[in-house]
Amino acid sequence: MTMSWLRIDGDRLADERGEGIALRGFGLGGWMNMENFITGYPGTESQVRAAMKTALGEDGYRRFFDRFLRDFFTDDDAALLASLGLNCLRVPFNYRHFEDDDAPFELKETGFQQLDRLIAVCARHGIYTILDLHAAPGHQNHHWHSDNPTHQPLFWTHRHFQDRVVHLWEALAGRYHDNPAVAGYNPLNEPADESGEVIGPFYARLERAIRAVDRRHILFLDGNRYSSDFSVFGEPVDNAVYTAHDYALPGIARDSEYPGITRGEFFDRDVVEKTFLRRTEFMRRTGTPIWIGEFGPIYTGDPRRDAACADLLRDQLDIYRAHGASWSLWTYKDIGRQGLAFVPPESPYLQQIKPSLEQKERLGTDSWGGSDAQVRHILEPIETLIADEFPDFAPYPWGQRQWIPLLIRNIMFAEPAAERFGRCFEGVTPAQAEDLASAFALSRCTVRTELAEVLKAHVAA
Repeated sequence: MTMSWLRIDGDRLADERGEGIALRGFGLGGWMNMENFITGYPGTESQVRAAMKTALGEDGYRRFFDRFLRDFFTDDDAALLASLGLNCLRVPFNYRHFEDDDAPFELKETGFQQLDRLIAVCARHGIYTILDLHAAPGHQNHHWHSDNPTHQPLFWTHRHFQDRVVHLWEALAGRYHDNPAVAGYNPLNEPADESGEVIGPFYARLERAIRAVDRRHILFLDGNRYSSDFSVFGEPVDNAVYTAHDYALPGIARDSEYPGITRGEFFDRDVVEKTFLRRTEFMRRTGTPIWIGEFGPIYTGDPRRDAACADLLRDQLDIYRAHGASWSLWTYKDIGRQGLAFVPPESPYLQQIKPSLEQKERLGTDSWGGSDAQVRHILEPIETLIADEFPDFAPYPWGQRQWIPLLIRNIMFAEPAAERFGRCFEGVTPAQAEDLASAFALSRCTVRTELAEVLKAHVAA
């Protein structure tokens, strides 16, 4: 399918004929940037890859991930998205597909080939892609989704890491500069520069480097503090969209009601819209397009709560339409927490890793959608101690409430749990490893029909 070049036209996106277009689709979390809650492991991608390589050996490891990367998104998946009327896929990737830490600035062709295939698959079905660097060398934020095994974003304190990201984006822009099926580049997901002093000059440097080789593609620029703080930006740069992430608390808290009370606060459509307006104030003030790069509820299997999440999602989509916002729902495929398509519990893959999944649930190692219910007796004394001894301590970005579980559940518990995950694959042959990875093929997944119906109805309205 021939794709029209997209561009900025005031506060909207437009095609080559000048007709306005709203980008509506999903993020492809878990594919070229793996995340623990998406595919079932604890800890970070690098930790679990190392553990799996130890258990499977070189051949089994290679065959597992070759099959995984091939089957996770194919023409079948693109056809499903197109059947719902969706036209965009945000494609997160980890820098490790393009560069090894022991060979900085030496780019690997295999990473580009993965993107080439994905872009071509989407284009055949009329779906634009947005390329998203989700995990940068040195880690641009504090959490697992940037493949960070610590809680320190060293990207902002080491120029070397910044140089490598500029070099990678120069290569990406050079490769795709003449491809209209790529809507644009999302250079850095959820940056978190604690000083607030490095990100502005870095963005300016990166914009100059990309524009030296590609002036046509749109830049999708995340704000600081996990795409929530836009004070770093002054006058908008040409051909750029500024992107907010808009997770609504009733959709991501396990014990929630919508409309109703969640964690002591009342939420209804008006409250959700006010939050959206606050998060997009910069875009509306500067007259630039709005793109919600991530949002979406977590499903728990509780019919009442999941129905409330569907109502919340409908309200968010209606708010976005009312304000002319494009959007990318997080995430397309997983093991059942958020995805439109998900691996069913009876699959061989989930049965293989069941002991690890049970341990993850006990320890609450997942930050996203996990629960600390079974480790409250450990966390509460520490929370009390920190609050008593350091009442003014407010660590970036979310304070003590998030800092403590990050250090204990998501790092201290998750690191040995990643080794336990790897042991689930001991004795698995290379052929069996490849078959386990095929669990992520759409033909072996379940489609969340309620979500599909919400999206299709919204797009058709």
